[in-house]
Amino acid sequence: MRTWRVGTFSMGILLLMLGLLLFFSRFIGMDLIQVMTAWWPVILIVLGIEILLYLFLARREIPVLKYDFLSIFFVAIIGTLGIAFAMLSSIGLMGKVEEVVAREERSFDLPAFSYKMNDKIHRVVVRNASYDTTIEAANSKEVSLFGTYRVQTSKNKELLKSAKDYLTANQKGDTLYINLKQLPNESGPFYTQGIVAATILIPDDVKLDLVGSNDSLTLKPRALSNDWKIENASTVKVDSSESKDLKIAANSVEEFKGKGWQISKKKDLDGSEEMSGIYQSGEGTYQINIVNSYHVSLLTGK
Repeated sequence: MRTWRVGTFSMGILLLMLGLLLFFSRFIGMDLIQVMTAWWPVILIVLGIEILLYLFLARREIPVLKYDFLSIFFVAIIGTLGIAFAMLSSIGLMGKVEEVVAREERSFDLPAFSYKMNDKIHRVVVRNASYDTTIEAANSKEVSLFGTYRVQTSKNKELLKSAKDYLTANQKGDTLYINLKQLPNESGPFYTQGIVAATILIPDDVKLDLVGSNDSLTLKPRALSNDWKIENASTVKVDSSESKDLKIAANSVEEFKGKGWQISKKKDLDGSEEMSGIYQSGEGTYQINIVNSYHVSLLTGK
């Protein structure tokens, strides 16, 4: 009497089907996740057909079933993986996993921004958003912003469609307020944050107030003809090589770098040491005031 071990036939058929699916998936554009998600119910169908087929062919009053537990174990493992893929796909998590696996870093251009200045605007207030930013005085009548951003993405598509996606600009009285926004990102276990390198051109005859946020700033005052104030930037680099009439006053700074600083130190009430520095070229008619920065460096071109 020949013994039929239930599970051996199912194991063979399922391995054959899985191999064929994986082979043809290369030509029809399916990946492993799609194959496992689509075909796992076939495992139960094949196993059930094998049992029914044995019972039909045996034609005994008391049929004896023997199971190939090793084969059934491997079939169960494959089926469990298929069910897991299907459940993750149904709640949208599998799509997130596929997207993260396919991500790569790409750089794009920031959508250019410009704002025509009128005679009523005498002050520009910029609130940064952790961008690495270069501020440059320009002999123009508009505020301009351009640059690049780098993000992780699975699609070769620009994240930002227009300047409104990363900043807002509003004129109130004699002041233009520019608020930079964080790049869109995904929260949760797949959280990513983009990197921005921006350049802002400010009319040289307009007063500037910039509020930083753990950012790195490079200042190029050139022939500045008004005052700038920089607050709460992590690092500030001032390129004064083209400036002939400028005074830089930096207060509450942890570290200075560059030649030409007149540095003074004093202790706060809590005993910590606070440093201040002054640099001046020419008469020092126009000033850059830097407050609450960790590192301030100076490039004089000398």
